[in-house]
Amino acid sequence: MRQKPQQIIHRLNQWRMQKISNRNFLVVLAVIVGIIGGLAAAALKGLTHSIAAFLQNDVQWQYKYYLYLFFPLIGILLSVLYVRRFIRKGTFEHGMTPIIYAISRKSSRIEPHNIYSQIITSALTVGFGGSAGLEAPIAYSGSAIGANAGRFFGLNYREVTMLLACGAAAGIAGAFNSPVAGMIFAIEILLPEFSIPAFIPLLMAAATASVVSKLLYSEPLFHLVTDDWEFQALFFYLLLAVIVGGFSIYFAKVSTWAKKVFATVENPYQKVWIGGISLGLLIFLFPALYGEGYLAIQQILDGRMDSLLANSIFADYRHVGILIVIYAVVTVFAKSFAALITLSSGGNGGVFGPSLVMGGLLGFAFAYGINLTGMIELNVANFVVAGMAAALSGIMHAPLTAIFLIAEITGGYALMVPLMLVTAISYLINRATQKYSIYTKVLAEQGDLLTHEDKDRTVLSMMKLRYVLERNFTILRPDERPTDRRHDIIHTKRNIFPVVDADGKLLGIIYSERLFEILLGESPEKVGKTMQELAEKPVDIIRMDTNMEAVMQKMNREDIWILPVVDSHGNYMGFVSKSAVFNKYRALLMRQGAYLE
Repeated sequence: MRQKPQQIIHRLNQWRMQKISNRNFLVVLAVIVGIIGGLAAAALKGLTHSIAAFLQNDVQWQYKYYLYLFFPLIGILLSVLYVRRFIRKGTFEHGMTPIIYAISRKSSRIEPHNIYSQIITSALTVGFGGSAGLEAPIAYSGSAIGANAGRFFGLNYREVTMLLACGAAAGIAGAFNSPVAGMIFAIEILLPEFSIPAFIPLLMAAATASVVSKLLYSEPLFHLVTDDWEFQALFFYLLLAVIVGGFSIYFAKVSTWAKKVFATVENPYQKVWIGGISLGLLIFLFPALYGEGYLAIQQILDGRMDSLLANSIFADYRHVGILIVIYAVVTVFAKSFAALITLSSGGNGGVFGPSLVMGGLLGFAFAYGINLTGMIELNVANFVVAGMAAALSGIMHAPLTAIFLIAEITGGYALMVPLMLVTAISYLINRATQKYSIYTKVLAEQGDLLTHEDKDRTVLSMMKLRYVLERNFTILRPDERPTDRRHDIIHTKRNIFPVVDADGKLLGIIYSERLFEILLGESPEKVGKTMQELAEKPVDIIRMDTNMEAVMQKMNREDIWILPVVDSHGNYMGFVSKSAVFNKYRALLMRQGAYLE
């Protein structure tokens, strides 16, 4: 007799639990997730760069400026078509925000199609010139690999969340060949609280992914040769950090604005045309905006200070120093718009890569501009690297990730002290006005962000009213009298009764003490009264769409233990009580307590 797949999986899990503990099995799965995550990272990088190389190397250079007008449009259109054609039953989202939301609100569930759909759509978007990064898609793909591996083997929420983080760490480690940065990224962005044992699976996943990716796609992201940093340049590092920190605030505000603008366009294909043409025009004027933009940074690190202008329509002015500085600054702001247009118009990518590019260009413009004044000779390459770290720290609120990522991908460990200073200052400047990062701001505004600064609010925000709604109450009709429902009233386990009409509308409530007085003859004048006449108006009424924080505020303000709940039309749904809320609260606290033990 043939066994069903579910039975085979169940038998496999039963055997596994008898032979190996969950803690050890988690490490094994972390290695497997790391291998698959490394393969995914290598596949994404290889596919994206193959598309870009095909489009760029097989076309005569003098025509490329005009083709730039159409390549990004084609890439975004293909991405949108893929999503609408092949992802019909599920949903498709991009960026890090949905991953954080999955941890906070969806028990770390991520739809399996993200394992491959993130790779396909981001390769099309960026390969055709979309001005976005590949890091968010590969982190999303890795998270999907880890989360679904955990669910496949029947692991609990804590273990699934850990594997999800392992997948994200593997994706970042594979994309940058930077295992330490991958691990720290997962901790800073996805796991707000952690303990020492959490390091082991993350280390295994990130290291394994980095090895696999390096075997398959060994080309380093950046080459930097630097001996050390000079003490007399310290003031300028601090000044750069302030500038980049201010820019990170600007980018956060522009990001919010761009999302609102594109949200007003309902037709997805209109978004493609608007975004694609706008992006094409920007790339026509600023070729460095094509794709990830890392090539422009590497050319600057190699000492080719005029490279930004050399490949543009302004090439004739590439020997004028001040124009190079101005063009670099304008390119930074153009990159901010190009990245947000790419993502808002239907393309798939992230702001991780654009943050590095914008910070690097700011560092270049700053140092090169200072050198033109003749007051001091700064190491331009060092300031490019410092600008990248500062931008990543400020925009993402991830200073540790910025430090180790930049140090690993550039080999700039000699710059550790400047990196520490610029990342800390940029982060503090951004945090002074932006409480949440670009990833978590939307979730925080919606009350969907899991944080540990205010545990009460966090736990309440995780609750849904429908999960604590109690319905086992005896419903009384308005035209009935207490004697008509004597048996039900006496034998109920509740001390409150809703009075509901034939249409389901809540008319009021009656407490059991009042009904017992009538049934026992203590209030003979009320024996003949109907339930509608006896009903009283509740202190307050809760609507089904009310969040739990507001529910508890109402209960505490009125010092009441239970309140009726109605839908948007006033129809009776049930009651919500403090005891039910506290029970759910305790369960969620226990779940959070086991979050990263």
